[in-house]
Amino acid sequence: MTKASATSSNYTSDRRLVRQYLDQVHLPETISEDEKSATLDEIKALLVAKNAKVVAHYYTDASLQDLAETTGGYVGDSLEMARFGRDCDADLLIVAGVRFMGETAKILSPSKKVLMPTLEATCSLDIACPVDEFEEFCEANSGREVVVYANTSAAVKARADWVVTSSIAVDLVEHLRSLGKKILWAPDKHLGSYIRKKTKADMIVWDAACIVHEEFKFRGIKDMRAVYPDAAVLAHPESPESVLEIADMIGSTTQIIRAANKLPNDNFIVATDKGIFHKLKTTAPEKNFIIAPTAGNEATCRSCASCPWMSMNTLKAVADALRQGTNEIIVDELLAEQAMTPLRKMLNFAESYQLKVKGKA
Repeated sequence: MTKASATSSNYTSDRRLVRQYLDQVHLPETISEDEKSATLDEIKALLVAKNAKVVAHYYTDASLQDLAETTGGYVGDSLEMARFGRDCDADLLIVAGVRFMGETAKILSPSKKVLMPTLEATCSLDIACPVDEFEEFCEANSGREVVVYANTSAAVKARADWVVTSSIAVDLVEHLRSLGKKILWAPDKHLGSYIRKKTKADMIVWDAACIVHEEFKFRGIKDMRAVYPDAAVLAHPESPESVLEIADMIGSTTQIIRAANKLPNDNFIVATDKGIFHKLKTTAPEKNFIIAPTAGNEATCRSCASCPWMSMNTLKAVADALRQGTNEIIVDELLAEQAMTPLRKMLNFAESYQLKVKGKA
């Protein structure tokens, strides 16, 4: 059962809302090499002066990933970004990603100041799961354990029993199923369907999707495999079921990177945001990575395998935020405490099962 089966009009409005957000996205301006060098110098000086660290997601521009790693920051998935921010000795965190990542960092590091290059960088999963509609959905399906993906607002997390990343979701739902629990899952329908298929759990699934992963197509990947018959297909579980059925490995961003390094194949067709290619090529330079085909190209697709909101994170925006102290993430104290409860439960679950929590969101 999905949200759409009961409230199909809401799903239509969700898609319209995502389209409205996309229409407001402005592509960053390119800068010259001299400007880039000067901007990097300014950022590095400000990081030292303000005792700040940059934490960046795998999907951000290569220049931001390199900046984070060369200045003692971190590059990873959303939860690991937040955990690094919590555990490092910085007073100020610059979170290069999308807004829910900044919120999660603030929840885990309430005493630290958290800035973002832009507060306009959001996520289609986040905006397609507004807390008021989610509250109604939970009330209409009471008696179920509420499990939400990390790609949600602080308000939605605060309403949940558990928060999960893609790599731990199956393990957690299997555990809850063993306890006889029925699940209410939000917001990604493809990840939810994958979890339900793997665990056989009784799950009601919210109807939303990532605009990047939803565009990968079975036919395109099958045709590409004919060109690269030895290629392994690596897919993120936010992809449609038909794509996952043809994949050789299904996993989170971190798990995809590990698989590319461990598998013997020379060629890989990758069904996730192409921002990950920087880390893939850095860790396995001898291998060839090909982006999985999407539903269209350039003007005919919504994302073209690249999150438009991630692209709003730029070196110039980082410099501006550091210099001016702008784009601060503020989470209401009570809301943060409520959202921390399901996050802490997940961390404790992962530790008790000796799992490494490495997920996208």
